[in-house]
Amino acid sequence: MKTMNNPLLSVVRFVVLTLLLAIAADQTFAQAPAQGNSKISGIVLDSAAAKGVEFASIALFNVADNKAIDGTTADENGKFAISKVAPGDYKLMISFIGYKDKAVNVKVEKGKDVELGAVQLASSVQNLQEVTITGEKSLVEEKVDRLVFNAEKDITSKGGDASDLLRKVPMLSVDLDGNVSLRGSNNIKVLINNKPSTIIAANVADALKQIPADMIKSVEVITSPSAKYDAEGSGGIINIITKKNNLQGLTLNIDSGVGNRGSNLGLNGSYRKGKMGFTLGGFGRAFYNKATSVLDQTTYSGNNSFLTNQSSTAKDRGLFGQYSLGWDYDLGKNQALSAGLRYGTRNFIQKQDLTINQYENSILDNNSMRKVDRKDLSGTVDFNIDYIRTFKPQQEWSISTLYSRTGLTNNFNTDLLNESGAVGSKLKNENKNENSELTLQTDYQTPLGKNQLLEFGAKGIFRTVESDFKYFTAGESGDFVLSSANPSGVLNYKQNVAAGYFSYTLSTKNKYTFKLGTRYEYTGITADMGADKAIDIPAYGNLVPSINVSKALSGSTTVKAAYNRRIQRPGIQQLNPNVNLSNPQSISTGNPALSPELTDNFEVALSTNIKKTYINASVFARQTNNSITQVRMAVDTLQGAIVTTYENIGKQRAYGANVFANVYLTSKWTLNGSIDILHSYLEGQTTGLDGTSVGISNSGFNYGGRLMSQISLQNGWGLQAFGFYRGKEIQLQGTRTGFYIYSLGFKKDFANKKGSIGFGAENFLTKGVRFTSDLTSPQFVQTGATQLYNRNFKVTFSYSIGKMSFNAPKKKTKSVNNTDVVGGGQQN
Repeated sequence: MKTMNNPLLSVVRFVVLTLLLAIAADQTFAQAPAQGNSKISGIVLDSAAAKGVEFASIALFNVADNKAIDGTTADENGKFAISKVAPGDYKLMISFIGYKDKAVNVKVEKGKDVELGAVQLASSVQNLQEVTITGEKSLVEEKVDRLVFNAEKDITSKGGDASDLLRKVPMLSVDLDGNVSLRGSNNIKVLINNKPSTIIAANVADALKQIPADMIKSVEVITSPSAKYDAEGSGGIINIITKKNNLQGLTLNIDSGVGNRGSNLGLNGSYRKGKMGFTLGGFGRAFYNKATSVLDQTTYSGNNSFLTNQSSTAKDRGLFGQYSLGWDYDLGKNQALSAGLRYGTRNFIQKQDLTINQYENSILDNNSMRKVDRKDLSGTVDFNIDYIRTFKPQQEWSISTLYSRTGLTNNFNTDLLNESGAVGSKLKNENKNENSELTLQTDYQTPLGKNQLLEFGAKGIFRTVESDFKYFTAGESGDFVLSSANPSGVLNYKQNVAAGYFSYTLSTKNKYTFKLGTRYEYTGITADMGADKAIDIPAYGNLVPSINVSKALSGSTTVKAAYNRRIQRPGIQQLNPNVNLSNPQSISTGNPALSPELTDNFEVALSTNIKKTYINASVFARQTNNSITQVRMAVDTLQGAIVTTYENIGKQRAYGANVFANVYLTSKWTLNGSIDILHSYLEGQTTGLDGTSVGISNSGFNYGGRLMSQISLQNGWGLQAFGFYRGKEIQLQGTRTGFYIYSLGFKKDFANKKGSIGFGAENFLTKGVRFTSDLTSPQFVQTGATQLYNRNFKVTFSYSIGKMSFNAPKKKTKSVNNTDVVGGGQQN
């Protein structure tokens, strides 16, 4: 497309320049002193936790002139080796973020190898008690731009999914539908192992149900993304890191769970020999639930009022799965090639009995009964190839590619019943979509002196979406024909993004860390709704700076401050013009003419240890212009009907605070929790009774929190209790009440540590959770209440077979990290 020629040419030039710089760096590094036949090897261990330090940097200096002549990076277990070392006196400098640098003097004699054994690194943060050191490394890790929550020891996660686990992560909130928000913002990006996917982009809530919680190693909450990340996601980024097995040998793990609301089965295997490794995984989760709801809405037209009363009973069934195949190969010293293939499937089926009573000026005007069958089906294939070359510690170059393709089917069938309960007529909607995405990315980083790091890179993303939607009607005979009364059409949408970034990190002697950067993204879009229905969406460019500063104070206290600008492009789910008429009184549709929003974020945070207690406190503020928000309006031609769509409403401001604490009551008993406070202000436009635009606004506070306690008992027994509360949610046209969730679980590890069996219960003291919503505008008043019967009991089982060894460490690899489409990047 013409609007993208210059930006894409810039990307190509940027890639070529990066290649030339990388080659020059490689040639410079090759001019090291003459090589010998000796080898220096060892393993880097955490002095507190007695475990390997992943990817620690090892630099070899010549004592004579104090110049670095070689280096390497430790593997996932902390092991390292430097080969072809000539005889002489050397100094080995070992470093990693969060640890004090360690210098080791080494004397190499001709023809002899040097085995250093275990080299221990001490934490750079001075904690007051050893029990606090162990506890905090297992729960929360502070970095200059993110908070890392370790999920490996969560007992109640087995049998659950990722949305269950995310409720326990500080600063995150997950509603009953599985929608995730960060500090009150739903405009976030969710990554899996630093990778995007159309599986996630299609529908975040449904995608999280595909991921078993007990396969998650940690969750990174990136509140202030650096320039290296895509500019999309005004609220921030959530990166879910899954458990990996990079050891040598053959292994197979099985995880399963059975409950009255859901069951799961997972198989995960790996094989590694020499320089080559394979991984194979398959995870499936089925769930079943029931909900009842009541909705009353009154619309106004002239002097008339129309009341619609709706009541429904719905049964939900879902089957979600992900299947992956991975391959990696060590090409040589400090080089690695990897590839991956992943398939994700989503099958959601809902059967709903719906009764609608309509009143005009308090007089019953119409009554209808409907049976609605809704199907949301999808299949997504992701394929990536990645290459990384490490020249010396912290100097590396990588090329990453990713191709994703998703086929989606969103259909519903409605049977309209007559007074006798027999089927009178039928209505069917078919909405089929094909979405594809190709990403090319290159990154280069190099140290500047001892305490500086320079990063830059370029990226191109090419997306294509095709949506085809039709309506059919049928009489009692059941033969469907294309409907002439209901809309049909297509959406063809192409979005190309060209980006480049620059980032600079500086660590000073007085314990300041500065991470500064900027990113430029150019977006070109072409869209149409069929022949002669072009949608005019201008191309746009955005410069998005980011500043992150941290200061290590005396003792174990760290202070952080950050500013960043983010953009939020509308997702395909928000753009899709398909009109959902499964309920003729509650209609939903997208808006293909949406523009992006722009957000400025500010944050200040403090973390500290007070004896056996770890505390993290933060305050934040953000302002969004052209905010993309869900709005509702009445339709005069459809008496009593309300249409829900998306608009660029204008302004949205939010500020708040979050406090998280973890307390070690004893060495085996922990108590942790957090409190969230958020104030929101929304300002936009709606339609008045006379059809003209009317300005509206809404504001208010939202409170939430979580509390979790965990006890490790003797003989492999463990116990955990958890509670979560989310308060009233402020919307442009009203509010939605809060809800709570609680759980209790225990597990028993087998004597050989090969597996475990457990039991969990959720919301077991009540039948479920009830929540309500209240919405108002000059055109309508709407109140709704839903009862979700989510009381759940489950039994979990896991077991591992196979034997592994610590031979032939695996090289570090990189992959594509798209963070630029949020809030429904693909068609739902």
